[in-house]
Amino acid sequence: MLLRLRYLLNRARRLSPANLLGFAGRIAAGSPRSRLGILIDMLWCSVRYETAFQDYADWDFHLLTRAERATYMTHPKSNHLVERYNAKESRHTFRDKIEFNTAFAPFIGRDWLDVRTASPEQIADFAAKHGRIMAKVPDSLSGLGIKSYRAAEIDDWAAFREKLIAGRQFLLEEFITQHPDMAALYPDSVNSLRVITFAEKGTVSVLAAVLKVGNGGDIDNFSGGGMYTMLDEHGVAHHPAFDAAGGTFAEHPISGTSIVGFQVPLFAETLALLDDVAVRIPEMPYIGWDVAIGADAPMLIEGNPNSGVYQLKPSLSGVRTGLLPRYREVMHF
Repeated sequence: MLLRLRYLLNRARRLSPANLLGFAGRIAAGSPRSRLGILIDMLWCSVRYETAFQDYADWDFHLLTRAERATYMTHPKSNHLVERYNAKESRHTFRDKIEFNTAFAPFIGRDWLDVRTASPEQIADFAAKHGRIMAKVPDSLSGLGIKSYRAAEIDDWAAFREKLIAGRQFLLEEFITQHPDMAALYPDSVNSLRVITFAEKGTVSVLAAVLKVGNGGDIDNFSGGGMYTMLDEHGVAHHPAFDAAGGTFAEHPISGTSIVGFQVPLFAETLALLDDVAVRIPEMPYIGWDVAIGADAPMLIEGNPNSGVYQLKPSLSGVRTGLLPRYREVMHF
């Protein structure tokens, strides 16, 4: 209870009235409730159900009954579980992308380079070898600081290195060649999976499996314009995807590929990979894994100690219950 009160107080200090009013107005536009009514309900749900304002919008809380709301996992609840289960002294391995690549090297499946220890000539050779490369800020969240570059567009490698250093884009990776089925969804970003697992006594349980898809940019992150939908236990998407702005997509607006009914290739192999990696750092049992599906095998992109929360959107799926019972069953809280 003390943790919950502390979390709510911290959120209150960071409250942006403009952001809150924007959420309420957007939701009210598609609801019989007034903006004021939505606003009051959002504030009530943040206390009663620990919903973030984005949670309230994403999972149509304005449509749900009290009993239905009580079944939803939320980002504040997930944060409590992170504090309970994931050792603070071990989180650095997952928060630094270069450290993560080193720790999980057998499962990365791509070349990478630390810009800080590489010469301009080495960077040029790396880029020439791969053609398209991704530059990343190692400790960034939500896809911030990630950008793709093409070797053919760079002619001054010393200046390019200085630019990367100045922007703290210390990590260079080859752009992942994804499975043709995944590329068919949207070819300009890697369309990845977020699989949230909990490991206990050598057993790995999947809490949620998510298909993330890019839409107009280099990345598929929800906060960067991407969209997501949930997967069943066989890796099939049965419902449309949605994005942070409230857009909904039964098929991809650029590629035209159907999202509803999409079968993720190599899904069984992905689960087998996670059975292996999720037990390697026992002090970190609750992780959201980002996985790319390569042409022949899945590969790790990163592991997130703050796993994020993903659930079906009721207005798109007709499903009006969340994943909180599944989390409680597996994580014993």
